[in-house]
Amino acid sequence: MKRILLALAAVLLAGLTACSPPVLEAPVVTESPVVTESPSATASSAAPEASAQAKSEAPEPKAEQGPAAGTALEQLATIEVKGRAPKTGYSREQFGKGWKDPDRNGCDARNDVLQRDLDHTVLKTGGCVVTSGLLADPFTAATIEFVRGNTTSSAVQIDHVVALSDGWQKGAQQLAPNQREAFANDPLNLLAVDGPTNGDKSDSDAATWLPPNKAFRCEYVALQTAVKAKYGLWMTKAERDAIMSILSTSCPDQPVPAGGGAAVPAAVAPAPAPKPAPVKEAPAKAPAGGNVFYQNCTAVKQAGAAPIKAGDPGWDTKFDRDGDGVGCES
Repeated sequence: MKRILLALAAVLLAGLTACSPPVLEAPVVTESPVVTESPSATASSAAPEASAQAKSEAPEPKAEQGPAAGTALEQLATIEVKGRAPKTGYSREQFGKGWKDPDRNGCDARNDVLQRDLDHTVLKTGGCVVTSGLLADPFTAATIEFVRGNTTSSAVQIDHVVALSDGWQKGAQQLAPNQREAFANDPLNLLAVDGPTNGDKSDSDAATWLPPNKAFRCEYVALQTAVKAKYGLWMTKAERDAIMSILSTSCPDQPVPAGGGAAVPAAVAPAPAPKPAPVKEAPAKAPAGGNVFYQNCTAVKQAGAAPIKAGDPGWDTKFDRDGDGVGCES
């Protein structure tokens, strides 16, 4: 019975095994799995590359450049800045008496400037004196008729761009007399202008007065700068700042005016002429009358020796005009 049961169990087990489905094995993956990065990680890795590229493509910052060569701004940088000196000792005569003829053309500086700045000038017959003309006034932009005369000449005046008094207080005291005279007659420092407006200017510098005609201000301050550079004069800080403001904002390329170069050198006193060597007179020949010597008959008479005879002390044949052996008879 026991054997029969074992045989049945074996048959049942074999049947169950035959009916079970086969077990499939999962394929073996040999490649590495794909890892998906987060957006923040991607952006973080790309940012340094983009930053480096932008840096390489950005233009290099330009070095700050100074004023262009040959400009009034460049020349302004050479002017010394100091305080105003006292006006003590100033007079017009410190700059020479009257108008001079610096270019030696036969005309004084005033008439040279009138001929330069006026149109339709008429000259005095046989000379260079301007008797009439028309001025396009740089200070006011007005047209002014000039007629020479006691009551009319003042309508057009010759302005010292750098006033003589202003120059005196800013270094001209130390100039040699010939340099101050050149400063007062230099065409660079002279302008024909409207008389009343010139009176308003007086001896002001750029810190306290500028031409009403704004279109002329760049040229005006460039002239002032050139004159002060030429003669080694200084500016106050307020004056320099006023000129700097005009040039830098309105006309940074304003050129240095013609004639704004080297200053007139100081006159060199001529070396004293060497004293002539003393002339040694030849010793006088001893007269025939011994060691006594008379210069002339007057001396003979003053000595009480007249008439003097041959052989007397001091005798000389020059006293005997008639050859009779007796001299200084009369």
